[in-house]
Amino acid sequence: MKRSPRLGLLLLNLGSPDAPTIRAVRKYLAEFLGDPRVLVMSRLKRWFVLHFIILRTRPKNSAHAYQSIWDSKRGSPLIYHSVALRDAIIKKTDRFSTVAIGMRYGNPSTESALDDLLASGVDQIIVAPLYPQYAMSTTATALERVYQHLAKKMYVPPITIVPPFYDHPAYIQAVAAQGRKVIKDDMFVLFSFHGLPESHLRLCDPTKQHCLAHPGCCGAISDANRNCYRAHCFATTRLITQALGLAPDRYRVTFQSRLGKEVWTRPYTDETIIELAREGIRKLVVYSPAFTADCLETIEELGSLGRDQFLSAGGQEYQLIPAVNDAEVWVDGLLEIIEDSVAISALE
Repeated sequence: MKRSPRLGLLLLNLGSPDAPTIRAVRKYLAEFLGDPRVLVMSRLKRWFVLHFIILRTRPKNSAHAYQSIWDSKRGSPLIYHSVALRDAIIKKTDRFSTVAIGMRYGNPSTESALDDLLASGVDQIIVAPLYPQYAMSTTATALERVYQHLAKKMYVPPITIVPPFYDHPAYIQAVAAQGRKVIKDDMFVLFSFHGLPESHLRLCDPTKQHCLAHPGCCGAISDANRNCYRAHCFATTRLITQALGLAPDRYRVTFQSRLGKEVWTRPYTDETIIELAREGIRKLVVYSPAFTADCLETIEELGSLGRDQFLSAGGQEYQLIPAVNDAEVWVDGLLEIIEDSVAISALE
């Protein structure tokens, strides 16, 4: 009797420093911002900008921010939420013989996770980047690291990649479920996605003519923007607002976490939070569907700094909707997304 193939699941995410210290954060940022898919410039210029500008000041500020969210027992939120998700998957199903976590930067590394999967004797590896929307600085670089490491191996089992799930009904349902716990009829909703330099968006436009050429360029997914992060973000928002029954005058879409002087995706979250308070919005609830796990950008940037900005500008009530993390609806949803990917791969 032929045995069933042993499936290994690799959950990929961005990563975190090993500790909330200046030294650990500097090491993490050097790896992260040294990635040519993150800082897109010549190698020499990137090295200069990183070592003579960014790493001279940013590690201290970032370490302070990490200290404000660090759990004394569990460590980094991104890591312990990832561990909780892995454990929930293992508890929920025996579909996978091994489930591993790999971070693009920091630990546990993508390389160590792949080595664990190979050592366990899996016959097939399913790689699930936990980025809902595609970006060259997240999905692409994470997969590049997977391919680079496996290319060194003498035996490489079949690989199935879970594609971006920005419009998958299971993800939309999970995110909408988180919102229903918080959103009330008298609240205004702000959808804040992680920003990217506009130059990144243009690099992913195969036509070289569509991206940011007119205000409605991201109004619908087409061949020109099928791999556009910004278009994916707007598509995610459209589907979530439909699921929640939110009218267009009850929400806005913005982008956070910009770095440097380059123009990033607009409008900017921090500026919009202040504008909304000054326009008379008194109750604001903030979503961040670009993240499947709460982390520095959600807990500290949106949850803490965003609240301070809104209240200081005249707002009265501010709430952050948690990421899906290891919510049961997301565990079920992710398994559905993975199964859909495996089924499609089997047909190819």
